[in-house]
Amino acid sequence: MTKSTPTVRNSPDTSSGERQSLRELLDFHRATLAMKCDGLTDEELRQQSMPPSTLSLLGLVRHMAEVERAWFRRTINQETDLPLVWSPEGDYQVAYDASGSTREQAFAAWHAEIEHSRRIEREAESLELTVYAPRWESDVTLRAVMLHMLLEYGRHNGHADFLREGVDGTVGV
Repeated sequence: MTKSTPTVRNSPDTSSGERQSLRELLDFHRATLAMKCDGLTDEELRQQSMPPSTLSLLGLVRHMAEVERAWFRRTINQETDLPLVWSPEGDYQVAYDASGSTREQAFAAWHAEIEHSRRIEREAESLELTVYAPRWESDVTLRAVMLHMLLEYGRHNGHADFLREGVDGTVGV
């Protein structure tokens, strides 16, 4: 019965420049997902939304580890031979099924990918860094990837709102 320590979420500085704003907003959304999982046991984190969906809070954490890896390491950093965390075949849906996973496993993978993402973003000379993205079959800039990540987190944090409410009635945050 593993529970977490409360997550600290800092409000983004709304007067920062573009790059700093993107960094802070992304970290804000990352912290939001972690907050949605605060105080829950592994079993509660694995609680699924409704059949046939395998979606759970822990599944969202696993999925976002895959998304961080795919966009920052595989795309921006061009680590093209790097497999996904939970699916060597590249099936993003596998991460959603967290039935055999624990908080410790999922969060360790997610946090590791976030640290890689932060490092890659910091080391890039500018938001104009452009690479080829096979999934989109076009070139993509670091700016576009960061914006895409904000959209991914925003969408999945909305899912997390409903999932958390279904687990224990907690709303908001």
